[in-house]
Amino acid sequence: MGFGCNACGVTGCRIIDSPRERIIAILTNNFVPCNGRFPFLITIATIFIAGAFAGGNGFLASILSTFAVIVVIIFGIFLTLVISKILSKTILKGMPSSMVLELPPYRKPQFGKILVRSIFDRTLFVLGRAISVAAPAGLVIWLMANVGINGESLLSIIANFLNPFAKLMGLDGYILTAFILGIPANEIVLPIILMCYLKGGTLVNIEDTIQIGQILIQNGWTMLTAMNVMLFTILHFPCATTLLTVKKETGSWKWTLISFAIPTICGVVLCMFTTLFYNVISII
Repeated sequence: MGFGCNACGVTGCRIIDSPRERIIAILTNNFVPCNGRFPFLITIATIFIAGAFAGGNGFLASILSTFAVIVVIIFGIFLTLVISKILSKTILKGMPSSMVLELPPYRKPQFGKILVRSIFDRTLFVLGRAISVAAPAGLVIWLMANVGINGESLLSIIANFLNPFAKLMGLDGYILTAFILGIPANEIVLPIILMCYLKGGTLVNIEDTIQIGQILIQNGWTMLTAMNVMLFTILHFPCATTLLTVKKETGSWKWTLISFAIPTICGVVLCMFTTLFYNVISII
């Protein structure tokens, strides 16, 4: 369910009877990319992976970009298993439970009840949380892009402050700022990056992949940047809606903060390691 929406994936963990295993599933849910992250992954893979190796062959470009996204997804699933194992051996020790699947008597589906329950109990619930977070966040982003000090926007000031740390991760300050400001919804990370590079005051939505690629390359993106961005896209903190859902499902701010910290720490460490390894290989 996390492939559709991580918040729905968290609520889907209710079917797990064991409280310990339910929390493990909730904490590792974010390693599975939701549909809000897929467009960004596909765009970066198309521009840099396919663009570098396809040689202008459209069919080969599609194969390469698809393969790159699949590799990233499989890596996220692999990390889910690894982190789950680590959690079960450390802070969430316990005996694994068995799952008995009972088959109820077959009945004719009641489509009316199913439709009403899915709309009111799930769809509207998640959308309501998303709107309550997205509206004030949009105002904050607009203010940061349009209010400045000495001719420099708050967005640029924050990006310049984060730039030294972002460079260690193979990114830049604007990319890291976009990920942080993209906490309301993963869909707005790329528009924020483009807004920052174009020095605009509103979010930018460019549908032409070639134009997006030109903007990114002109602002210093390389293959290393693309790889680290794809890594950090699947390995960073959950969106605000998912965090609120984690709080509701666990009833604990402790587990909510841990669900924020685990993927973020993994992402930062792996991006730094990738950058270090790439630089060492380049020297050799």
